[in-house]
Amino acid sequence: MTQGKLSLANKATNGSSSGQALVAPAPPSYEEATAGTSAPCYNDAEMLTEFTWDDRNIRRVFIRKVYAILMIQLLVTLAIVALFTFCDPMKDYIQSNPGWYWASYAVFFVTYLTLSCCSAPRRQFPWNLILLAIFTLSLSYMTGMLSSFYNTKSVVMCLGITVAVCLLVTIFSFQTKFDVTSYQGVLFVFCMVMFISGLVLALVLPFQYVPWLDAIYATLGAILFTMFLAFDTQLLMGNKRYTMSPEEYVFATLNIYLDIIYIFSFFLQIFGTKQE
Repeated sequence: MTQGKLSLANKATNGSSSGQALVAPAPPSYEEATAGTSAPCYNDAEMLTEFTWDDRNIRRVFIRKVYAILMIQLLVTLAIVALFTFCDPMKDYIQSNPGWYWASYAVFFVTYLTLSCCSAPRRQFPWNLILLAIFTLSLSYMTGMLSSFYNTKSVVMCLGITVAVCLLVTIFSFQTKFDVTSYQGVLFVFCMVMFISGLVLALVLPFQYVPWLDAIYATLGAILFTMFLAFDTQLLMGNKRYTMSPEEYVFATLNIYLDIIYIFSFFLQIFGTKQE
């Protein structure tokens, strides 16, 4: 097509007079300009690898952020537990003033519902960290007060058992191919069993205390929250059936921290020796 236009233009030039203007050739069409050449494109494998690498980087930053905040929470809780366990004046004060326990429980309950049910507060900086700090202090006070009623050696032993169990569960969750996140129904049924059992124990134990019922309930609770720790850890990893968004670092930290505290509390009920 271009050759035909050029030949017509040459004929018109040869047949015209010297005062007649030359006819400029028409620009080539898009099809002619791109004929025989290929447009640059990305390799599908390279794009997939690039985006997967970006996702892994985001997930790694997310995991590091969660465990950094979690480490600060656990250190604060450990300091308060040690203070309430080893300092006798503080121990006597908190045991003689149970109103502070119920006040901290109310603060814990309100902040937990706010961070769990409202997405705006837990994603808006710095309110999410402020609420998380209040939640940590209230739950740490409750845990410290609970520990003050037990023997010091029992508290230290239960802390060691909790650290060992949490470390093993975390390694298992990161290394295994077993998908714990797909067993949400089992965890829900287990929670309902624990809830109903707790109501029954609350009605039975005040009338006639049965030690083995309390021990069985604490054992089931420790097993349940160990499973929850594996569940929440794999949600954090992001390579299983269900994953957690990297924007929800406060919610992820909240869940894992709560799992660890409950595991310690149930171990304290199982292995702890109360003070005379």
